[in-house]
Amino acid sequence: MTTFPSLITSAAVTILAANLNAAGRPNFVFIQGEGQGWNSLSIEMDERVPSSKSDFFHTPNLAALALEGMRFSRFYAPSPRCTPSRAAYLTGKSPAQLRITYINREPLVGRVNLPPPSTELPLGEITIAEHLKTGGYATAHFGKWHVGRANPSQHGFDESDGPNGNAGPGRNPKPNPDEAYRTTDLGIDFMNRQVRKERPFFLQISHYPGRSALDAKPETLDVIRKLVGRRDERFIGAAAVALDADINVGRIAAAIDRLGIRKTTYVFYTADHGTPGRGNGPLANGKGSVKEGGLRVPMIFRGPGIEPGSFATTLTQGMDLFPTIAELAGIKSPLPSGIEGGSFAAILRNGGKGSVRRPGEEFVAHFPHYDGDPLGPATAIYSGHFKLIHAFETGQQFLYNLTEDLGEEHDLAARLPTTTEELSIRLFKYLKSVKAQTPTIDRSKPIPTGDACRGDRPPGGKKNRKGREQRRLARPNRAPR
Repeated sequence: MTTFPSLITSAAVTILAANLNAAGRPNFVFIQGEGQGWNSLSIEMDERVPSSKSDFFHTPNLAALALEGMRFSRFYAPSPRCTPSRAAYLTGKSPAQLRITYINREPLVGRVNLPPPSTELPLGEITIAEHLKTGGYATAHFGKWHVGRANPSQHGFDESDGPNGNAGPGRNPKPNPDEAYRTTDLGIDFMNRQVRKERPFFLQISHYPGRSALDAKPETLDVIRKLVGRRDERFIGAAAVALDADINVGRIAAAIDRLGIRKTTYVFYTADHGTPGRGNGPLANGKGSVKEGGLRVPMIFRGPGIEPGSFATTLTQGMDLFPTIAELAGIKSPLPSGIEGGSFAAILRNGGKGSVRRPGEEFVAHFPHYDGDPLGPATAIYSGHFKLIHAFETGQQFLYNLTEDLGEEHDLAARLPTTTEELSIRLFKYLKSVKAQTPTIDRSKPIPTGDACRGDRPPGGKKNRKGREQRRLARPNRAPR
């Protein structure tokens, strides 16, 4: 494993931390998990929902971070797929506005014409890294990039380990566990050097996917086996990968303490989307779906002025991160035009209470392609406790009251036609306002029936075994055995 310069002495750390405080600029460490469900941590994301805590995954360092900071019970990833979400986190703009999406499967019949996919973040978009640099920040990104082939240096990051996809810089189909530890080493070294320079920093560490025993350290697997006993090895592998990631969260937290910058550093953790299948119970569906299991993810925020062990129940979402960080950093430059999020800095400072002011809708998740949901291409709009989903293939609309029906089991569209119509109008008005790409429907052709006709085969017509396997595992509230 690569080695880095030793940490500076504790006396020097104290002096430098004091100087950094005097500069009035806090540091930021953004740790991004890969495909982690809302209920996949060993601590509740919502104190009112016991099942928002896992009895299987073991994440003690994230639990400690949560007890020292604030948990967001209603935080949403911008998309149920990784690339669109990551682009939105960086820019504060929705995937619909950025026109970044992802094709996994095509429809079997010509009823639905899909918009072209794009997985490249345009160089003209201003990222949070570029915005923070106007305030003198050093910036770095290590780990999974996955928003195109352009190097992170072209998007405002002073340091990075490259425009990495799922395979990491070594093009290894199994990048973990090595990359989980290597990226953390790089991040710790970066923090060391910025503290020496008395320079505030923004550090992003993005983890890689992994769900099997081959993706985890043997000793981590042993820990999980002892904790959970005899269970399916697939689930044990996924839990071990999560524990490796958690161990590295602990390493980052420990380095922050050693450097003496805890009182001037915000650390926040979230994921790019939910886990595959329906292992996100009590939420419906998972990765690739605009149901709650695909979008609602953990969010933990620790830092100066944040009440330990607090909860925020206000709806917050990925586009809110850009304006929140900019406000906490005290950046005087105006936000880039087109930002869709709003700052939740006031919520952080007020024990979880408060609201978020945004220039437009509360939250719209637009996913115009086929993936992990038999509904096919769909868009969801949120308003208060209500959520409307529009399925493009069939034209169906579904309305849910998430306060009463977290699992989205009871469609209220027929019972509440006025609310349904109002949200539908707002949904299409929003898509038009951001010039979103949407599927076009040939209504002269029949609506496909059965799961196998809803995006279950890739181009070329071969059966998608992965899709069948996802449906086999996709049973409501399925728990690891």
